[in-house]
Amino acid sequence: MSETELDYEQARDELAAVVAKLEAGGLSLEDSLALWERGETLARICEQHLAGARERIETALAAVERDTPE
Repeated sequence: MSETELDYEQARDELAAVVAKLEAGGLSLEDSLALWERGETLARICEQHLAGARERIETALAAVERDTPE
């Protein structure tokens, strides 16, 4: 699955698995670096999804405030 196809939950779950592997230790430096880089990518994907959700919520709240009579 490509990075652009990952939804928030998939990226979050994979990120949690990456963190667990790094915390467990016992990996070579090269494997650790590769996992770290994957984790950075997954964190960025999560941030993008959260930013999109935040924008949608702010838009919806603005619409409600605009449509609510005072």
